[in-house]
Amino acid sequence: MTLFFEDFEVGSARVAGSRTVSREEILDFARKFDPQPFHVDEEAARRSPFGGLIASGWHTAAVCHGILVEEFLKGESGSLGSPGVDELRWLKPVRPGDTLTLHIEVLAATPARSKPGGLVKLRYTARNQTGEEVLTMIGNGFFLRRNTGET
Repeated sequence: MTLFFEDFEVGSARVAGSRTVSREEILDFARKFDPQPFHVDEEAARRSPFGGLIASGWHTAAVCHGILVEEFLKGESGSLGSPGVDELRWLKPVRPGDTLTLHIEVLAATPARSKPGGLVKLRYTARNQTGEEVLTMIGNGFFLRRNTGET
């Protein structure tokens, strides 16, 4: 699916896709970017309040962004990147074997004043295979209008 500014109707929602998180990728990501014991050491993780190995929240956010890019932004998308995130919450631990499904809701779509594109505010919600919310995020993205090549 290809997304441009006019594809974002305020209030609309969709499922972006799903991805299963493996033990190996949890360990690999954490060793590189967040080497806290409950992310990199299974024995230490068992003794932690989490009771076992969990993914870094940053890894969870990266998985969600990967789903977004693969399903919507890769290829002929009108995406021009993001000026940032307004809110990011990690609600429940993500464990090896969890399957995350990313849901997206359009909160706002503001046309640019001088160019044919605009800023889109989205709420992202990641749920695990039992439907529990594990991450919520409010992010912003700039998008071109279809067939203009301009912002």
